[in-house]
Amino acid sequence: MTSVFSALSRLPREARDTLFLLGVVGWIIVPLIPHVPPWASAFAAALLLWRAGLAWRGRPLPGRWVLGGLLALAVAGTGLTFKTLAGRDAGVTLIVLLLALKTLELRARRDAMVVFFLGFFTLLSNFLFSQSLPTAAAMLLALLGLLTALVQAHMPVGRPPLMLAMRTALRLMLLGAPVMAALFLLFPRIAPLWGLPKDTLGRSGLAGDMQVGRIAALALDDGIALRVRFDLAGGKHPPQSALYFRGPVLSSFDGRTWRPLDDMAQGGPWRRLASPAALQVSGAPLRYEVTLEPNQQNWLLLIDAAPAPPALPEGFQAALSPELLWRTNRPVMSVLRYRAESYLQFRHGPLQRNATLHAYTELPAGFNPRTLALAAQLRTQTPVAPGADPAPALVQAALARLRTGGYRYTLEPGVFGTHSADEFWFDRKQGFCEHIASAFVVLLRAMGLPARIVTGYQGGEVNPVDGYWTVRHSDAHAWTEVWLAGQGWVRVDPTAAVAPGRVGSFARLQAPAGAFATAVNTVISPGMVQQLRAVWEAMNNGWNQWVLNYTQGRQLDLLRALGFDAPAWPDLIRLLGALLAAAALGGAAWTLWERRQHDPWLRLLARTRRRLARAGLPLPAHLPPRAMARAVQAHFGPAAAPLAQWLQQLEQLRYAAPAPGAAQQPAQTLRTLARTWRRLPWPHPQPRHERRQRHERRDNGG
Repeated sequence: MTSVFSALSRLPREARDTLFLLGVVGWIIVPLIPHVPPWASAFAAALLLWRAGLAWRGRPLPGRWVLGGLLALAVAGTGLTFKTLAGRDAGVTLIVLLLALKTLELRARRDAMVVFFLGFFTLLSNFLFSQSLPTAAAMLLALLGLLTALVQAHMPVGRPPLMLAMRTALRLMLLGAPVMAALFLLFPRIAPLWGLPKDTLGRSGLAGDMQVGRIAALALDDGIALRVRFDLAGGKHPPQSALYFRGPVLSSFDGRTWRPLDDMAQGGPWRRLASPAALQVSGAPLRYEVTLEPNQQNWLLLIDAAPAPPALPEGFQAALSPELLWRTNRPVMSVLRYRAESYLQFRHGPLQRNATLHAYTELPAGFNPRTLALAAQLRTQTPVAPGADPAPALVQAALARLRTGGYRYTLEPGVFGTHSADEFWFDRKQGFCEHIASAFVVLLRAMGLPARIVTGYQGGEVNPVDGYWTVRHSDAHAWTEVWLAGQGWVRVDPTAAVAPGRVGSFARLQAPAGAFATAVNTVISPGMVQQLRAVWEAMNNGWNQWVLNYTQGRQLDLLRALGFDAPAWPDLIRLLGALLAAAALGGAAWTLWERRQHDPWLRLLARTRRRLARAGLPLPAHLPPRAMARAVQAHFGPAAAPLAQWLQQLEQLRYAAPAPGAAQQPAQTLRTLARTWRRLPWPHPQPRHERRQRHERRDNGG
């Protein structure tokens, strides 16, 4: 490593600056690698490495024919890959390739300026794919690198160190930070001019259907699904066991896959509802704010049960399905924040049996014969009081079998076959929450009880740094609802019968730690790791809350806090214009003050030197006024005597001892000399041919 740095220090300045700029360009392109075709990433890397090799060895750059051929390959490859050169993906791919190609034409400062421009443009294109805090931090570092290279390009003399240019670039960034903050806070966010494409952001936490093993894989994902901030009453959070964030309700079973019944999930209009939700709530409401991560789905995750629509940002609308699932008119493609109100005590669904419940008792023919036999056995063996509804007793009998039958909750249930319920009840006796819920609903339906599966998230944990309740993908859960006469749909969580810690104290199963995690745990204590993760998640949450979710509504709230009665976006423009005008006036005042700090005597001497140069007498900057006076007399003759005398007075003002009691006179005398300077009989500029003849005589020694 030492030899590499010593070799870099011996390189010519042009090669050193080029290598630094290539490193910055590579840093900008690296985050785009997952979003451009593999061939484009390899092509750009090869071009940058080629250019670095040429700079290191001092070799000449390729000719125009080579560059033209490479450009044609880049354009053709982009067109063949995307079938177009327009659009985000094709445009970003092309700009990456053009930036890498332009480095092979880096011969003069003009070429460097083009590279800087393309670099800034490519830097911004990273935010088309991700607006996360790590991306912002990486691009802030890239911005510092580009500004450093730009400052370095404006230092043409000598070999200034990179740290000097970096300090200047950092100072420029700090000076521009207030303007950037004002633009961020006050620039009107007017749709559709504000915002970024959101078609590939995020990932799905749940699915619209459920196959055995689907949620088991999701439980290994420790990523964040949503964050919740409760409006606390008495300073207490709700109990963890009560936090069921409702997602898709699955009621149709074909033997392998569970799917929703409602027509909104089957492709119908999102507003069309089959029947009212028939929701009745009681008790005190639970008010909270949800920050939902992108999931590319059109459902909202709310705590059971929310009778009123959540308060959504502009452009979003919500409707409640008969199965208590709130859906939106468009998928959630970016971080979404909304306020909601839920009730932990509620009742919904019909109180008496009707034809709509028949769909919740259907089972596919030819599946799970042993489970059907078990259902018949339980119906005959479960004691029921005369005239009483057998449904509650049958539900308790099924739960008792789960508690006492040796069943186990595991993250590694294996792949189930065709008769998944039979395998769970009789063979494997282990599974994740989806296996338990699926087998439980099949058993209840086989006994004639209406039952369905509800998927979503259950529980979470409080971040001690910012107080937000964090719900992760590993909190994904599947539970069941059973219809009981006189009660409607009742939540029954069969997983709690197998593993009470999954719902109560949250002694969650953990995925096996990898080699890297094991090595980290040997160096850093697990408590420290948890604390660092809490700090990082709090920072990331703050970024989501205050940057990504800074909408026009929050801009108007800021204006209200500043005293505006009925703010609108024109007020934003006026306030922003006033701030920018104040900044411009402040900059002008600072410039004027700085100019006044410079030595006025030196400025007057420099003006005299420039005037003499235009008259045909260029003088070096180091000559004092006395020597300039002699040169003026020798060049222009007796006619320049007043100018020579004035130069002598200028020197006396600077270097002669002041007269007693004349402490305040120099400034006044300088102003007098300045007025005299404007009235001097200045020599006229020599004609061009005379100046050329004089220069020729001087060059020939004449």
